[in-house]
Amino acid sequence: MKSLLHYDWPGNVRELENCVARAVTLGDGKTIDVADLPPAIRSEQGDSGIATSQDTSAMSTTALAEMERMTILRVFEQANGDKALAGKMLGISRATLYRKLKRYNIAVKADAAGGSASPQTAPQ
Repeated sequence: MKSLLHYDWPGNVRELENCVARAVTLGDGKTIDVADLPPAIRSEQGDSGIATSQDTSAMSTTALAEMERMTILRVFEQANGDKALAGKMLGISRATLYRKLKRYNIAVKADAAGGSASPQTAPQ
């Protein structure tokens, strides 16, 4: 709560809404933790942001790519295959989502009902 209150919110309500949607999407608990917040907001709290930055810089590019891939899969599942909603939840455009789906070999199969789609990892 302190992190949210101390942040300046230059993007106003839209930025707050996007931040909360991201935290809910990326978080794995029932409550939003500081680690679920974007780096800019975490860094407002001093030490916790510094530790996170050090952890992130220590991760390999491959590990970060795998984390992004898993996040996209999880969000796509939560959005029930809705590409526009998944992109919105991730804070990226639909075009960027398509590029990332292609980059990570995530095949999107249409549901038999024709409505939603679900992501599947394409064979490598």
